[in-house]
Amino acid sequence: MTIQLNPLLDFTDLPRFDLIQPEHVKPAITRLLADGRALIEKLTGDGTPATWAAFAGALSDGLEGLGRAWGVVGHLHSVNDVPAWREAYNEMLPEVSRFYTELGQNLKLFDKYRALKKSAEYPTLTAEQRKIVDNEIRDFRLGGAELPENQKPRFQAIMEELSQLSAKFSENLLDATNAFAKIVTDEAVLAGLPDYAREAAREAAEKAGVEGWKFTLHAPSYGPVMQYADSRALRARMYRAYATRAAEIDNGFSKPEWDNGPLMKRLLELRAEDAQMLGFTNFAEVSLLPKMADTPAQVLAFLRDMAQKAKPFAERDMAELLAFARDELGIADFQPWDAAYVSEKLLQARYAFSEQEVKQYFTEPKVVAGLFKVIESLFTVKVKADSAPVWHEDVRFYRIETPAGDLVGQFYMDLYARETKRGGAWMDEARSRKRTPAGIQKPIAYLNCNFARPVGGKPATFTHDEVITLFHEAGHGLHHLLTRGTELGVSGIHGVEWDAVELPSQFMENYCWEWEVLQGMTAHVDTGEPLPRALYDKMLAAKNFQSGMMTVRQLEFSIFDMRLHCDFDPQGPSTVMDLIDEVRREVAVLIPPAWHRFPNSFSHIFGGGYAAGYYSYKWAEVLSADCYAAFEEAGDPFDAAVGRRFLDEILARGGERPALENFRAFRGREPSPDALLRHSGMIAA
Repeated sequence: MTIQLNPLLDFTDLPRFDLIQPEHVKPAITRLLADGRALIEKLTGDGTPATWAAFAGALSDGLEGLGRAWGVVGHLHSVNDVPAWREAYNEMLPEVSRFYTELGQNLKLFDKYRALKKSAEYPTLTAEQRKIVDNEIRDFRLGGAELPENQKPRFQAIMEELSQLSAKFSENLLDATNAFAKIVTDEAVLAGLPDYAREAAREAAEKAGVEGWKFTLHAPSYGPVMQYADSRALRARMYRAYATRAAEIDNGFSKPEWDNGPLMKRLLELRAEDAQMLGFTNFAEVSLLPKMADTPAQVLAFLRDMAQKAKPFAERDMAELLAFARDELGIADFQPWDAAYVSEKLLQARYAFSEQEVKQYFTEPKVVAGLFKVIESLFTVKVKADSAPVWHEDVRFYRIETPAGDLVGQFYMDLYARETKRGGAWMDEARSRKRTPAGIQKPIAYLNCNFARPVGGKPATFTHDEVITLFHEAGHGLHHLLTRGTELGVSGIHGVEWDAVELPSQFMENYCWEWEVLQGMTAHVDTGEPLPRALYDKMLAAKNFQSGMMTVRQLEFSIFDMRLHCDFDPQGPSTVMDLIDEVRREVAVLIPPAWHRFPNSFSHIFGGGYAAGYYSYKWAEVLSADCYAAFEEAGDPFDAAVGRRFLDEILARGGERPALENFRAFRGREPSPDALLRHSGMIAA
């Protein structure tokens, strides 16, 4: 009799998305957790020497399967959030959280790493291996390994509850987003909306079995309404629904159990308790320990310095918007739900083009081919279509090869929005590069976006912002795929400081503005003509349109996040909303209504890994703009020598050495914000 292997336990090659089902999760993860505990018991026994091969390397290799299997489960929970997958994920989440918390508190493991650090072998280890040992010792301290035994159960309970609350935060947000629908039956209300948005809304209504046009809070539906719909009433309704998702506000579609308010308070309380137990003043200090920045004060000084430079430009942008709304559109009582609409009208008036006009040239086949050509030109590789089992018919699979045809890595690309897929765009890993007895294990990545799918039998078209998003996520993917790391702990994005992780992604965004690139990656959806030079020149002239407003908005979120985790008392009299109002008075120029509940949907810091780390987007912008300036100084965005140096010193290094050393090796000096300010139009070229 043949016993069928659980497909989640099949690590021979690619994940078996053609076979994996929710019922496979519990038995596979339960077994891997048991195997992991048995391995730890064996390695912490007296007979195992504190050497790399016998201990550290064996532990990393032995736990890789659990990481890969749970990564597949988490991925499917994100891209196929149907009840069965949600239940399977949530059932095992506490068990997995408990395992990793136990791992981080295991004093015997901690002692082994410290013994390895002190051993005669340590200086002879590779740079990668030494960095892993150092990182592990640091992470054991952050994981509570040095806590008194009577405090460890409480610390473990905190870690488990934090994991569950973060997952629940994201689920509440998705459920609230999915619950709203605005059905329009009067075609006059659709005035101003582009054809693609109308067609998508009509198809959505037909699918739902209702007459008219159906609009939702998912980005491909919500965005065009806010940007193009002439109906202020429609914009106001959509804005209020979007702004009050997962909140206590009665908006006609939310359920009380979806309110993220209590979850935020509890998350902040637990993070503060976590920090206090570890001997830190606040959670921001805990968060910053493995990052480039040293202290919360240093981060806030950086953010406020940027805000001081950007706010005059933001105030100018806002004044122009209000004047245009009043004088040209007759909107005297400007409201936040008018902002995107008036901005689009001002953009058209000033630069004589619209995002909708540009969108017609960015067809999916050309954009994807253009992205691959940039990757090939910069890093001397080939990107080719490949085949693999996938989780949805939308998904495509590719391979990266050397010019000689050797495999470098592979990646999945899932571009379109679905009701069962979490919002936003992200890169994640399916497998990391490492050396094995059989040779080099090649890395695999997931690239996920939420673009509008094709309608009317034509190719999908992307806004220029969406093209930038795709290049951004591809940059993360390249960081993971082009690594030369041979040890899991520092291969690809592993071991890279969180505030440097965005460097490659934001670096890649620059290529979305190069004429040489856009010429080859555009074809009008109807005529096939490439983007006209005249339209490109208008886009370039408008590149920094409202950059001041966009900059202070990002700084608002960053300062709010940092202060939330360093000087806010979740048990005090002030609320989370009080704090964001205070931050807005300091840096914002567009103040939303009092009922706006932005924090309730701030999944980066409450449902993701960016707590006290959202500033890293802006810090990484400084790094990435400075890196791109090296190509500008060379006079060629595809300069071979600079491209090779960027690959060698930034991408290929992974987490082998500190990110600041990587930057210095590439640029030959410390980072400077001048390139970012110049690229944003806030200092002269």
